[in-house]
Amino acid sequence: MNLEELHAEGYEFYKAKNFDAALKVADELQRLDPKYKLGYYLEAAVWKELDNPVKEYFAIKKILPLLDFSSSDNKKFDTEIIFHVAEICAKFGLGKELKEAYSLIFELDSSPNAENLSGAIFHANCFENFSAADFKKLYDDYKKTFADVVPYPKKFYAHKKIRVGFMSADFCNHAVIHWSRALLTRLDKNFFETYFYSSVEKPDDITERLRKTADGWREIFDVTDEQAAKMIRDDEIDILFDLSGHTKGNRLGAAAYRPASVQMSGIGYENSTGLDCFDYFLSDVYCAGDENFFTEKLIKLPHSHICYEPPTKLEPANFPPCVKNNFVTFGSFNGFYKVTDSILLAWKKILDAVPNSRLLLKSKILGNEDVKNFIVERLKNLGLDLARIELRGFMENQFVGYNEIDIALDTFPYTGVTTTAEALYMGVPVVSLYGARQGARCGLSILKNVGLDELAVDTYDEYIKRAVMLAGDWELLIIFRKNLRLMMKKSPLMDSKNYVREIQDAFVKILNEQKNLWRNSNSVR
Repeated sequence: MNLEELHAEGYEFYKAKNFDAALKVADELQRLDPKYKLGYYLEAAVWKELDNPVKEYFAIKKILPLLDFSSSDNKKFDTEIIFHVAEICAKFGLGKELKEAYSLIFELDSSPNAENLSGAIFHANCFENFSAADFKKLYDDYKKTFADVVPYPKKFYAHKKIRVGFMSADFCNHAVIHWSRALLTRLDKNFFETYFYSSVEKPDDITERLRKTADGWREIFDVTDEQAAKMIRDDEIDILFDLSGHTKGNRLGAAAYRPASVQMSGIGYENSTGLDCFDYFLSDVYCAGDENFFTEKLIKLPHSHICYEPPTKLEPANFPPCVKNNFVTFGSFNGFYKVTDSILLAWKKILDAVPNSRLLLKSKILGNEDVKNFIVERLKNLGLDLARIELRGFMENQFVGYNEIDIALDTFPYTGVTTTAEALYMGVPVVSLYGARQGARCGLSILKNVGLDELAVDTYDEYIKRAVMLAGDWELLIIFRKNLRLMMKKSPLMDSKNYVREIQDAFVKILNEQKNLWRNSNSVR
């Protein structure tokens, strides 16, 4: 049996989910020919299915020395390999390796596919010092992937009610729902009709609840972008609101056909789509930073562009844990892809400045023992004291975890949203560092709306100083524990009635604005 036949056999084992047999074939392929790339790729594919990103990472990295970009026959496959490497680096927060991988990709491949480019744009939010011009380069490449799309002609309708279409892959038990439930379910039915375009892979009870509130529900998971766009066009949607942006499962390709009269994005992804087919992006007066990062026009709500509805009524602990422990515990429950080396070094300086303090890091990926060991090595190389750090994976009710920390530390430059709100809801103050683009200002917006301006800072040194100062004031930590939930409930962040009014006013305004622009352009012709 030659290498190709043996690989074909291994691939059949892989497809049949006989992973032990597939790994044996991969080992045999690597033994027979250490330069045969598909042997390593088969191994990496198996580890990906088995949800072991560390072994996947080391398997795929074995291919890198074998890549040969001088041959155009191999270039596409080899570029896919590097995208695979980038995807894994992103999970671990390996910003330097991630950036190097993407640099190599764009140097070698002038036409990567839309899905890979969308992933690159998403991950770029974690890059420090990534300018508006850097994003624009990615957006220009992304637009090229839709060069053959013929948009529908602009059209406006005379409906009695404004038809708002919501498009997302997250109409299910997903964090985005805690920010968008009021928007999705409480628009005034006297003036608005709601249509949902759902690309949810695994619907659940939340999907079903949303379906019951809708005037129209369309499943688009298994249809092409062109077919999804036709559904939207046939429904005569006035305003299409995309809630996915460049997150997993997005259907930006459907929006590229411009099926709705007005198109906007926001909430589920805190940065530009980079596509000209979107007219607006939802923001607020605090989150809106440098508008050069956007291809869309920003809608700046006067308070918060999101409205938080917690999934639990669990009460916070009566006192911060420092009272019982006699030491301060810092914590971050953000996705580990947001945890850059520079933020880890900031946390190291905070721990060094607060005697006996601890750091609790919780992220789903840390539930894997191999991943945990991999991250431990990363922390060790950066000089963090491992004896003072706990790494924890998924918790069934992660709100309970906030009762174990005194102060939450936000990530940067991709700040938290759900984790920041959850911490505050459980009485835990959050220190956040903000920057120029919207994705780096969510912590600022949340803290401003709750009335905790002093915990949002704009310099690295001030971030460290503010966390250290807060750790030294246990009386203030006790006050926060008793009052933060009430402060949240009374803030614009949880005022759903006012939020929906502001959103409705914005919808009417942008629809009229676009109608007038369209009429004026037609009258000129």
